[in-house]
Amino acid sequence: MDGICRMSPLSCLAGGKRGTAAASPAAFFKAVAFLVIVGILTLGAKPVHAQALTNAPALALYDNPKYKPGFKHFAYVNPDAPKGGWVRLAADSETFDSLNPFILKGIAAEGLVGGVFETLMKRSTDEPYSLYGLLAQSVTMPKDRSWAEFRINPKARFSDGTPVTAADVVFSFKTLKEKGHPFYRMYFAAVTGVRQTGPLAVRFTFKPGDNRELPLIVAEMPVVSQVYYTRVAFERTSLDPPLGSGPYLVGQVKPGRTITYRRNEHYWGADLPVNRGMYNFDRIIYDYYRDATVALEAFKAGRYDFRLENVAKNWATAYDFPAVRNKQVIRAEIPHQIPTGMQAFLFNLRKPLFQDIRVRQAINLAFDFEWCNRTLFYGTYKRSQSYFSNSELAASGIPQSKELETLLPFKDQLPPELFKLPFTQAVNNGPDDVRYHLRKAQTLLADAGFKVIDSQLINPATGKPVEIEMLLSNASFERVVAAFATNLKRLGITMTTRSVDASQYQNRVRQFDYDMIMTVFPQTVAPGNEQRTFWDSEFADTPGSQNLIGIKNPVVDKLVAQLIAAPDWETLKARARALDRVLLWNQYVVPNWYLGRFRMVYWNKFGRPDVMPLYAPGFPEAWWAKAAEKQPAARTVTPANAGPQSNRLQP
Repeated sequence: MDGICRMSPLSCLAGGKRGTAAASPAAFFKAVAFLVIVGILTLGAKPVHAQALTNAPALALYDNPKYKPGFKHFAYVNPDAPKGGWVRLAADSETFDSLNPFILKGIAAEGLVGGVFETLMKRSTDEPYSLYGLLAQSVTMPKDRSWAEFRINPKARFSDGTPVTAADVVFSFKTLKEKGHPFYRMYFAAVTGVRQTGPLAVRFTFKPGDNRELPLIVAEMPVVSQVYYTRVAFERTSLDPPLGSGPYLVGQVKPGRTITYRRNEHYWGADLPVNRGMYNFDRIIYDYYRDATVALEAFKAGRYDFRLENVAKNWATAYDFPAVRNKQVIRAEIPHQIPTGMQAFLFNLRKPLFQDIRVRQAINLAFDFEWCNRTLFYGTYKRSQSYFSNSELAASGIPQSKELETLLPFKDQLPPELFKLPFTQAVNNGPDDVRYHLRKAQTLLADAGFKVIDSQLINPATGKPVEIEMLLSNASFERVVAAFATNLKRLGITMTTRSVDASQYQNRVRQFDYDMIMTVFPQTVAPGNEQRTFWDSEFADTPGSQNLIGIKNPVVDKLVAQLIAAPDWETLKARARALDRVLLWNQYVVPNWYLGRFRMVYWNKFGRPDVMPLYAPGFPEAWWAKAAEKQPAARTVTPANAGPQSNRLQP
């Protein structure tokens, strides 16, 4: 995938997609304000009364926030950007049936997260992890961060004019844990309590230990209206426009087809430093397509305005049309510093076949990335060699210094090669290399007790031929899987492909009903607590969790805990590399590919700031309509059946 956004639980869960295998990450458009980058600080515990308290309008993971108190606006906005105009987008999923992004049921509409609902604080996207006052105007904490007290901005209002209070924050936390998506219960597990300490003050307390991130986690919790949800059942799907406090209101809704958001002219937070120069469009419209080809043609016909292109073939061949040549449509490649994480075909370890590491390694050896990149991807991508690709957190060489110190206590539980050899993926520069790697795969399978009979690999545990189903939600990957399956067939393994619609895919993934799937594990500049949801044994059997592989590895559990307790940036890097190395050597996935830049294509009707943020494209939040484009273009054709756009990098 091309620079997947770092996502908070809210953006991961909106529509039941983001940050999971079911993810079709529209995070670029709607989750920038909620991206989660996590880490932790080791500090000696002191009695609260003996600790110095800080009271500030900003929070940082390490060091100090970039922007000082009293700053006027973020550096990557135009504070004088004009308001008005429309922007039309293609949604990143096939359909929607709910306007509730906080629950497991249903598929939530695009645009709710960050547009309608707000959090206590908001992060900037030109620094690794700092938050600034939004609904909360300040936060008070002791040095050990054992608790955090937020003071609500007295001007904060829901869109019906009612004030946002501390009671709403308490209600939001308890309701999300009790009735929201199961992820909230996992992610807020270290929050031991929340109580109102005044009409506009609320205090969160945290489990003892070294977890510097917890104040930032609760600061990014979405806040909903207690009064509204006493009238409306929080846990049910609904197409009724929800009550939020954000810059946009839900306008026209055509279930499964289109949703329109209109700018709230009475938005309470329009002049906050974190919002100045942002949310400039009067209308943001998401149209839903069920076929990727139709979606692309709709863009070329001017029926929507902006694409983040994640299909290599499209980028290479689809944008040579008159509007591009005469500059009506702009193509731009913009480098970014977002860790691209791991896009991969993953093994479901809940299936007995995949519990033997030799089987997983043999299947990995059958994937010929170089052929795919040359033949299908126009030489665009790099093979993923790390769970933290495109970042300094990626393991390389052999473990040394602090990373080695982290790994040595687990030496007896890790492969000896991990300490002696760099981890590398098989490289195929031609047919001879392919044959060599397939012979290695055959040896591994034979060592595991598998035999080939009548050109079929027989599973010794069942006596039946080995058959694997690759479950997909995007037909663009079928060509890649077909090439993969051809090599597997030479090993006697039958791989079939099943492409299903978004609803069926989500339901199957939530219940771990698959052999293999293609997914993205998004990563962050400073990883932390979200790593537990990806890899920790505790979540392996929880439906809807992000431990999609089903990992139950005590070494991984301990490394995740140590990463979360990193006392400083250098230690965090070493522990992230140690975790990366252990995950890689366990052969949990067949790594795909990555790209460290945005591929944007858009109709030339927008203005954009001179400075781009480092960790997001900034669209549509910080862009605006040019004067000549204050009215939407005529659109005579409604969206047809076109498939979801996705931030997964596609053929």
